[in-house]
Amino acid sequence: MAQEDLFKKLIAHCKEYGYIFPSSEIYDGLAAVYDYGQYGVELKNNIKKYWWDSMVLLHENIVGLDSAIFMHPTAWKASGHVDAFNDPLIDNKDSKKRYRADVLIEEHLEKLSEKIEKEVEKARNRFGEKFDEALFRSTNPRILEISEKYEQLHKRFVDALAGSDLAELRQIIIDSEIVCPVSGTKNWTEVRHFNLMFSTEIGSTSDGAMKIYLRPETAQGIFVNFLNVQKTGRMKLPFGIAQIGKAFRNEIVARQFIFRMREFEQMEMQFFVKPGTELQWFSHWKEARMKWHRALGFGDENYRFHDHDKLAHYANAATDIEYKFPFGFREVEGIHSRTDFDLKQHQQYSGRKMQYFDPEINKSYIPYVIETSIGVDRMFLQVVAASYYEEDLTGEDGVPDSRVVLRLPSVLAPVKLAVLPLVRKDGLPDISHRIVDDLKFDFNCQYDEKDSIGKRYRRQDAIGTPYCITIDYQTVDDSTVTIRYRDTMLQERVAIADLKNIIADKVSLQEQLKKL
Repeated sequence: MAQEDLFKKLIAHCKEYGYIFPSSEIYDGLAAVYDYGQYGVELKNNIKKYWWDSMVLLHENIVGLDSAIFMHPTAWKASGHVDAFNDPLIDNKDSKKRYRADVLIEEHLEKLSEKIEKEVEKARNRFGEKFDEALFRSTNPRILEISEKYEQLHKRFVDALAGSDLAELRQIIIDSEIVCPVSGTKNWTEVRHFNLMFSTEIGSTSDGAMKIYLRPETAQGIFVNFLNVQKTGRMKLPFGIAQIGKAFRNEIVARQFIFRMREFEQMEMQFFVKPGTELQWFSHWKEARMKWHRALGFGDENYRFHDHDKLAHYANAATDIEYKFPFGFREVEGIHSRTDFDLKQHQQYSGRKMQYFDPEINKSYIPYVIETSIGVDRMFLQVVAASYYEEDLTGEDGVPDSRVVLRLPSVLAPVKLAVLPLVRKDGLPDISHRIVDDLKFDFNCQYDEKDSIGKRYRRQDAIGTPYCITIDYQTVDDSTVTIRYRDTMLQERVAIADLKNIIADKVSLQEQLKKL
């Protein structure tokens, strides 16, 4: 199946099974804004719980914060967002569609990389065990030609970004013959900057109103509270402040479902360190965050680091953790060494000292900061995309069958178990309700008695429920039930009294955290 078709099916599945709905759909929706349904909100909360506990619960020197969405407008002047929070945008004159110029070029570079990998894969299939990949990459004329083209284009791109050369970005698009995905033409406008912050006003009268902004990131709320947390918590360097919260960006090029939205949620941790140690801590958090992602079991080969070609003005090191979505490798988390830029800027603009007194050297200084920033919505999309499978099966009678299943990690699954009476009579629903009443304090349970048992299994597979408990006539005799496992579809007879321990072991967040 083409990856584009797979992605369309994934979007449709999310709506059909109560994960994500278009916002304000009865009014024809609002572009790049989505609502999380009954299962979506549970999965989202479980992702946030996994992140929060891995940060705050497992680290004695990391604490939490929940700062306000509204901040004094000078905070955004200090952070540089008022003057420099821009995207380079370009329009296609024929389709009237707007794109980020840098993204168009990055996608073109990715296509060149994919061409190289396809050539390598064809050679591997042709030569089998005798294939010398390193020799092939270094000598094959086709590979060398594409690689040289990639390197030349990549250097131009990096230089253009570093110099904020909008004319050169457009020229790269023209020279690379990049076409509009909608119109298929190369009729491009000039590249120009567009500020991404939403603005509003606060105040009771129009004359006294103050222009403020919806925060485009959660990090600044941490920085302005740095000393509040440090002093009240008696924190010593190094220490971190973690936060989960909404952020808002007026994305003109909002696309790819929930990957890029105007209202989104971030999980950020700012780790304050002694100047001179920041690159060591950058390496530490780079590896720690990759381990967190890989612990979910979606395949190590589907993750990679992507070092930034252009560093932000505040950074001296930056990398992204990318996951292989159906539309290619894309960022799910960023790790940045932000130096002392943010605290220094807030000290300058506020006139308040933002320094840490180090008792070990009896000296005050502004700490450096390592940031880990992960988009909850992108992480949500990554989890669902990695879990979505369409399987061809053979029924017990030999008739071909199929199912759509979300192989969500049990620890993240919205519904942990479904309790299914075989029939709606002879006391089986009563027993089923008693089991739900007993387990609902520990797990998110669902009771389902509608349709045949086979259809109910398929429905729970599509939701991503890892365990189905079936109550039948044998249950009445010996107090045992059948537990069906979502991924293998194998069934096991167990005692009702053992259900809690069996399921608790399989869905334990504690066991997941121990992998870290």
